[in-house]
Amino acid sequence: MVPPVSEVEVARRSYRRSRQRRSTWVAVASTLVFAAVLVVGTVSAPGWQRTQESFLDPGVARRALPLVLEGLWLNLRVLVVAAVCVLALGLVVALLRTLRGPVWAPVRLLMTLYTDVFRGMPLIVLLYIIGFGVPGLRLQGVPTDKVVLGATAIILIYSAYVAEVFRAGIESVHPSQRAAARALGLTHRQTTRLVVLPQAVRNVTPPLLNDLVALQKDVGLISVLGAIDAVRQAQILSATTANFTPYIVAAVLFVLLAVPTARLADWATARARRRQQAGGLL
Repeated sequence: MVPPVSEVEVARRSYRRSRQRRSTWVAVASTLVFAAVLVVGTVSAPGWQRTQESFLDPGVARRALPLVLEGLWLNLRVLVVAAVCVLALGLVVALLRTLRGPVWAPVRLLMTLYTDVFRGMPLIVLLYIIGFGVPGLRLQGVPTDKVVLGATAIILIYSAYVAEVFRAGIESVHPSQRAAARALGLTHRQTTRLVVLPQAVRNVTPPLLNDLVALQKDVGLISVLGAIDAVRQAQILSATTANFTPYIVAAVLFVLLAVPTARLADWATARARRRQQAGGLL
């Protein structure tokens, strides 16, 4: 039978609820005040009228929305393909870089070189190198489509970052886990697949989701190669209408695309923190 809650505990819970309500109201009030100051300061600026006409024209926004959405569909397809390929390639690179034994030294060196080169290279530079350099080689069987080449550059860059995230997760698994698995008779491959990788993936889920948020906006850079995505559509519409509102439409769509993933990343981070704190109390 569950014992009744003491009066002291009831008072504590009531105090916590009152403090939480007070904190919520203070946060809401401060946010509204800040928003009001920001709006008043922006609207009262000397160049507000001209800026509104150039960046916030409702008529231009209505005409631009369908075309920018059509371009965003291309960004979404590139995002899905790139995310899957980045996870797969990043995991392979991380596993190869964590191989043990002197015989694997050339493989580890090659994977280290890959991560160093592509983490240090700006994405837009690699886009130009692959997007214009590969077609110039005129190799048989090599795709020359700008979307494919742009996605390839994005995959190469992000795989280097994700590989380091996976490697950090693999190395964060305590050596006793490997020792216990080997003591149970598991092979090195079984230990990695059944013991190490599940824990590593769980540990690095929050940073992987943050990388996905960054990937969602960077897929818009394929427009520099001429791919007709959301950014390119906004650029074309801006040139034809002599107005910058299409860029605002594209920006809002990208933000709306990233917000759910960002909140998911926050939830995963908070969940991992609670799990660690609970483990520390046991």
